[in-house]
Amino acid sequence: MHAPKFAASRSFHTELKTRINDYFAEVGHSTTGNYSLFIKAVILMVGFSFLYIHLVFFTPAAWLGILECILMGGVGAAIGFNVMHDGAHGSFSKYKWVNELASFSLNVMGGNSFMWNMKHNLIHHMYTNVDGVDDDIDVQPWMRMSTTQPRHFMHRFQHLYFWFLYSLLYIAWIFVMDYLKYFKGKIGGMPIKKMTYVDQSVFWGFKVLHLFLFVALPIYMVGFLPWLVGFLVFGSVAGFTLSLVFQLAHTVEHADFPMPHAVTGKMEDEWAVHQVKTTANFATDNKIISWLVGGLNFQVEHHLFPKISHVHYPAISKIIRQVCEEFNVTYNEYPKMRYAVASHVSFLRQMGRD
Repeated sequence: MHAPKFAASRSFHTELKTRINDYFAEVGHSTTGNYSLFIKAVILMVGFSFLYIHLVFFTPAAWLGILECILMGGVGAAIGFNVMHDGAHGSFSKYKWVNELASFSLNVMGGNSFMWNMKHNLIHHMYTNVDGVDDDIDVQPWMRMSTTQPRHFMHRFQHLYFWFLYSLLYIAWIFVMDYLKYFKGKIGGMPIKKMTYVDQSVFWGFKVLHLFLFVALPIYMVGFLPWLVGFLVFGSVAGFTLSLVFQLAHTVEHADFPMPHAVTGKMEDEWAVHQVKTTANFATDNKIISWLVGGLNFQVEHHLFPKISHVHYPAISKIIRQVCEEFNVTYNEYPKMRYAVASHVSFLRQMGRD
C-alpha cells in the first residue's frame, strides 16, 4: 500500500503551533524533559536493576519471586513509557546522545530502536488508525481492529480473549515480530529504509545481549523451570501493560479510523485534525497514572507534539483543548481509566459483531 497523502495544512495546525510556541516562550522552559523526568528515570532504572539482580543472583522464595517478576514487568513497561519513549522521540533531553541512550533501553529489554523508530515514530504517528499502514491496528487474523478488516467467527469473542493476546505482546515482539520485520524488510505494508552497518550491529548485538541477560544467565543461575515461570510472568505483565495503554489511546468507540480516497490516495483531513480525531485521552487528572504511563494518557498532546516531553502535557493540554473548541474539532477524552477500558472492550465487541 502506498503512503496516503493528507489534505493541505490549514489554520488549525498553524494556530496550535503558534500558541504552543508562545507558551514555551512565555514560561521560559525547554520543550524537553526536566529534573523530575530524570529523577523518575533513575528510580525506574535502579528499581528494575535491583529486581533483576535479586531474582537472578539471590534466588528468593517462589512466592516472593513471582511477586518480584510481576513488579519487574510493571517497572519494565514504565521504563518503556517514560524513558525509552521520550528518548526515541528526541524529547527526553536537549542532548542528542542522552536521547539515544534513553532509547537504547529498548534494545537492552530485547526490542530494537531502529524498528521502533520506523514502526512508531514514522508510520504510526503519521498514519494513525489507517488500516493497511498503521501496524498498531494490524493484529490479524487474531483480532479485528477496524471495519475495513475482514471479520472471522472468532472475532465475536475478541472482547473476552483480548487480555490473553495482549499479554503475549512483549514476548512475541522480542522473539518474533522484530525478526519478521528484519527479514521481510517491511512493517505491515510499508517498506523500511535500508539498515546501515551500525544498525545491523546494534540489532544483532543487543539481541544476543538480551538472550544472555534474560535467558541464558537466569537459566544457569536458577534452573530452566524457575526461569520459564518467572520470565512468562514478567513478560505477560509487561506485554499486557504496554498493549492496554497504547490501545486505550486509539482503539476506543469515539476514535476515527479514516481511509484514503480509493482513487487519489488522499485523506479527507489535514494531518493535525486527523491526529485529534483518531486519538483519545484518559484519566488526565490522575497524577499517579500520568506518572506511571509517562503521560501517554495525554495521547492527543503527544500525537500533535511528539517532540515535546510528556512532563509538559498537562500544561499544553489546556491550550490544545481551547484551540479544538474554537475550530470545532472533537477532543476525545475519558475522565477515568476504567471508562476508557470499558470503551475499548465495547469497541472490540462491536468490531467482532459488526
